[in-house]
Amino acid sequence: MEKNAIEMIGITKTFPGIVANDNITLTVKENEILALLGENGAGKSTLMSILFGSYDPDAGSIKIHGKEVQIKDPNDATAMGIGMVHQHFKLVHNYTVAENIVLGVEPKNKFGMLDIASAEKRVEELSLRYGLMVNPRDRIEDITVGMQQRVEILKTLYRNADIIILDEPTAVLTPQEIDELMDIIRRLKTEGKTIILITHKLKEIKAVAERCTVLRRGKCIGTVPVADVSEHQLAEMMVGRAVKFEIEKNPLKAGETVLSIQNISVKNSRGQMAVKDLSLDVRAGEIVGIAGVDGNGQSELIFGITGMSPLESGHILLHNTDISRYSIRQRIEAGIGHIPEDRRKHGLVSEFTVAENAVLKSYFKPPYTKYRCMLDEPSMKELADNLIASFDIRAGEGSLTKAGSMSGGNQQKVIIAREIELSPDVLVVAQPTRGLDVGAIEYIRRRILEERDKGRAVLLISFELDEIMNLCDRIATISKGTIVGIFNEGEVTEREIGIMMAGSKHKQEEAV
Repeated sequence: MEKNAIEMIGITKTFPGIVANDNITLTVKENEILALLGENGAGKSTLMSILFGSYDPDAGSIKIHGKEVQIKDPNDATAMGIGMVHQHFKLVHNYTVAENIVLGVEPKNKFGMLDIASAEKRVEELSLRYGLMVNPRDRIEDITVGMQQRVEILKTLYRNADIIILDEPTAVLTPQEIDELMDIIRRLKTEGKTIILITHKLKEIKAVAERCTVLRRGKCIGTVPVADVSEHQLAEMMVGRAVKFEIEKNPLKAGETVLSIQNISVKNSRGQMAVKDLSLDVRAGEIVGIAGVDGNGQSELIFGITGMSPLESGHILLHNTDISRYSIRQRIEAGIGHIPEDRRKHGLVSEFTVAENAVLKSYFKPPYTKYRCMLDEPSMKELADNLIASFDIRAGEGSLTKAGSMSGGNQQKVIIAREIELSPDVLVVAQPTRGLDVGAIEYIRRRILEERDKGRAVLLISFELDEIMNLCDRIATISKGTIVGIFNEGEVTEREIGIMMAGSKHKQEEAV
């Protein structure tokens, strides 16, 4: 008879205005990969935070390997062999890999001082054993996001975890890094670990999980063997309705060129040229997609267009007006909308309410300001209430909800609602569905298409090739800061785009 590694029985947890977990019972077998599936805000992370000791449940009990336990804090969880890799990494960026991994459990030499050599040796051993291939001497700030995640996994292994919780582990990874992570998860299982994979990505569930427990709005919908259900069935369990994976699109009706990027070059934060002599036009009523592997100049291109970084050379024209030296606010006023790739860093102020975030780009203008020095809170609230209703934003305390307390999907909806409300002529959209569930993805893609159909010029930067293929009227592939091919919809396959993402030129002539 199979033994249970974890039993969470009747778990309930409430926050102001919302029941995050409503009498949930969850069992995980020893040496099993269990997927925990649900929409953004379904209660997945809350349930696992209770298991890891970050929250106390209002009701319910927990058993680990058959024994009832009290998990008061993460130290208790660690002592019981439970490790958690959080969606937002908890790393010190100017520390090395080894220093981060041993932080709080530092090995000491006979003089009571940090034995960094011992730490590095142990990290190397664990890295090789589990196929993580991390250099313990690298600084966190110098390694990729995918490598940073491996460091977080090594932190749990260093502390001898035999139960590992992975919270949305692929939300910020490239397709290649996702494949590598799936291999790592399989290897962890082979080594005897029990894995809980919090996710909303159905392909990953089908790739590695044995069973899947589905949550919806704080309730447990059920647990199913993954081999016995389709992706469409899992999606319907998750959102409570049938979900369309392929989105319908109206025929292209492109107008005049609205945004013209002419031979621009932009440096990255290290002073290196990340965008090199890049040119691209976007017309009214079309979506132009930028496809490429992360780190090939996409972020710097966005920063250059929106004014977050200066141009080293070249020009940006909006309706034939050179805006290259405009400030960020001047570009917003001229008609540039921006949905940033990092919603927490560049899209929202976490400590601000939904109402305050809704007017971040317009607070200084009527009706949101009065007497030239005071915010008009009733007007802000009215706007936020309208956006909450129009964009199906789920906020426990309505317009007074702090943005940082909301799920990723609802944070993204706040940003998209704000940008669309401003009615920009150009919408620069970066990673719009990163970390979102299938229901939110379907909704956001439809809203982007609606803006295109209103005649907006949309520039879409995404690592999701299916998103690029589904939404875009033209596709530009970027590699090492330059465009290596531009094609109309239907002229290029995913495989050909993938080859160009690696830096190879395509034999076909660029489309006009």
